[in-house]
Amino acid sequence: MKALILAGGFGKRLRPFTDDKPKPLLEIAGKPILEWQILWLKKYGIREFVILTGYKKEALIDWASTNSDRLEVNIVYSVENEPMGTGGAIRKVRHFINEDFLVVNGDILTNLDVNMLSSMSIALVPLKSPYGIVEVNGEKVSRFVEKPTLYDHWINAGVYRLSPSVFDYLPEKGDIERTTFPRLAEMGLLRAVKFEKVYWRSIDSVKDMEEAGNEVVNLV
Repeated sequence: MKALILAGGFGKRLRPFTDDKPKPLLEIAGKPILEWQILWLKKYGIREFVILTGYKKEALIDWASTNSDRLEVNIVYSVENEPMGTGGAIRKVRHFINEDFLVVNGDILTNLDVNMLSSMSIALVPLKSPYGIVEVNGEKVSRFVEKPTLYDHWINAGVYRLSPSVFDYLPEKGDIERTTFPRLAEMGLLRAVKFEKVYWRSIDSVKDMEEAGNEVVNLV
């Protein structure tokens, strides 16, 4: 099974770190996010990768060509010359896909078991509050809970297992999360797989980079 890595974004919130490289090449604990992802997916038998790239594509292509042999994986590229959105980027490689495939956002770190995903499903993880929670009993504060994980709220983990039938629903331009998934959900064609006790973090800020550097040591 192939894994498509969505790596075309500008990473504006992480400038100046992304001024000269795309977000998947930002280093966390000495390795680029992309390398952490490859090592994670290799544990589950994935050896074929398609990098969907746009912004700073030369840096990604150079890194992959230099490191694919070392990582013992095969990497090919799909280059968009103008932003197409996640849905458009995936649709662009439709002639290269003839079986179920994985799609992974290029800015996440996780160790969830992708073999638990069924066809046409998305991975969900519990929402971790960015703030401490104050619990109240009547008018009195009962306790403080520092940034709890909220198991009654679930978020999109940015990891999907899709079948080739999804190409019938993908836009030429636009994000899969805002176009295709809502439509599939309305039709009852999209499954959800919940992962409760896994590591997951999206790298969206300098603080995320710093905290992830202390967390990923035992990730793979």
